[in-house]
Amino acid sequence: MSPKLDPITLEILFNGLRSITDETYIALTRSAYSTNIKERRDHSTAICDADGVLIVQAENSLPIHLASMIGLMDSLLKKFGREDIHEGDLFVANDPHVAGGTHLPDINLALPIFEDGELVAFVCNIAHHADVGGMVPGSMAGGMSEIYQEGLRIPVVKLFRRGEIQQDLFDLMLLNVRLPEERLGDYYAQIAACRLGERRLREMIGKYSIDLLRTTFSEIVTRTEQRMRDGVRTIPDGVYEFEDVMDDDGLGAVDIPIRLRIEIKGDRMHADFSGTSPQVQGNINVTMNATQAAVAYCLKGMLDPEIPNNQGVLNVCETSAPEGCLLNCVAPAPVAARAHTSQRIVDVVIGALANALPDAAVGAANGANTTAVFSGVDPSTGRGYLYLETLGGGFGGRNDRDGTDGIQVHITNTSNLPIEVIETEYPLRVESYGLIEDSGGAGQYRGGMGIRRVIGPVGHECVFNGAGERFRHQPWGIFGGKPGGSGRFARIGANGNEESLENKPAGITLRATDKIVVETPGAGGYGEASKRDREAIAADQASEKFSSAFVRTHYETEN
Repeated sequence: MSPKLDPITLEILFNGLRSITDETYIALTRSAYSTNIKERRDHSTAICDADGVLIVQAENSLPIHLASMIGLMDSLLKKFGREDIHEGDLFVANDPHVAGGTHLPDINLALPIFEDGELVAFVCNIAHHADVGGMVPGSMAGGMSEIYQEGLRIPVVKLFRRGEIQQDLFDLMLLNVRLPEERLGDYYAQIAACRLGERRLREMIGKYSIDLLRTTFSEIVTRTEQRMRDGVRTIPDGVYEFEDVMDDDGLGAVDIPIRLRIEIKGDRMHADFSGTSPQVQGNINVTMNATQAAVAYCLKGMLDPEIPNNQGVLNVCETSAPEGCLLNCVAPAPVAARAHTSQRIVDVVIGALANALPDAAVGAANGANTTAVFSGVDPSTGRGYLYLETLGGGFGGRNDRDGTDGIQVHITNTSNLPIEVIETEYPLRVESYGLIEDSGGAGQYRGGMGIRRVIGPVGHECVFNGAGERFRHQPWGIFGGKPGGSGRFARIGANGNEESLENKPAGITLRATDKIVVETPGAGGYGEASKRDREAIAADQASEKFSSAFVRTHYETEN
């Protein structure tokens, strides 16, 4: 019989679990070696119960990592079962086709927590490693036509067995990546974060009890699901449809359609992506768990943003897509640039529900995860380097304010890397960095502006790889708002002339005098631009009346 759990105790335990994930998140940030983790914070931490149900995710975690963690736990439990999970084991995986991941650079770790010989929970984390091998530095650029070219594939395996590291396996993992010393540091940071989570969870178990903790796990998910269902009930019953396109896959396919039909009945929602393009040769394909995470993120954001990220959110979002399509790909489909497509899923869901939820809808955001990778040999040290970054852009205009400029949006909750860090860590110079004027779509509330960054090597040759979206098709506006600006890549030669590059350039050799221009998309506006003019006049008039009234009242009081 489960112990009774009053609301106050539930809140205390829930916040205790959240504090564990937040603390392990910060520990991973501060311990990592690569700028992609320690500066850009491209990682997540979570706690799952003994059945692999995700209970709590750290506040600053990435929404898309919700899918990877749940996928990892499903694969882990199917492969090993409880009988082959022991205290001291530590599991590692990254493969999207056999281990529940979403792309290979995201390395998943899961540490089982035991108390009195009984499996209680798992402490998990994910970190995006700047390189996991493959045909191009950074393991993210266009030009890859199958997952074998994208890097090291890791099924769910034990990196530690009963507390003992499997050194042969670790050696194999490090041998197949560029900059193994940096990768080693990031792995150690992930392992340390798991150990910290284990200590903190044991402290909580010691203070309360296993049974009370299990009841808390169940209540958190149940209450989250109920809140989500209450939100779905606010959407009028009916069918809502929308479609959009991906620019290209980098290997010849262009204007790749994503089609969505949402059906609402009471507290139930079904998102059906039938009619979406078959999976493509290029690396923009998405696995089903990532599609589910993107849909769940939208529903949470539009209905109840304060809901915690856990299994309860996913339980409400029934999502389907034909097997072998762009959003439910099968091996050996390449998936490295899956974040671009996940961003488009978000746009499509928002577009479908915009008329039903106008106050929650936004203009299309930059809709990309614009990737820039510079790699070479540092002339001052003779050692290899690899700088990887995904840059933000504009966020869409909303019903009551302009969109935000130059940020990561929706499912990629990471930071833009500061100039000082780039020039300190790498033999690169940032020639300019700023917002692109007029790249936000006009409207009653304009869309956010994109970013322009110009970078070049210092005293050596290097290689540039990139991947962009919303370069051909601008982010659309909503309710009469205008589209935002598109993105682009270009190379500036010694003569100062700009040469446009493809949307997904691979293996571009840069001389010491060359520079790369990265421009990210803006975002769409919200509402007719003419309303902005009228509201601006009304706001000015109101301000004048307030000022006059204030001066008059102040004068009368003083005299």
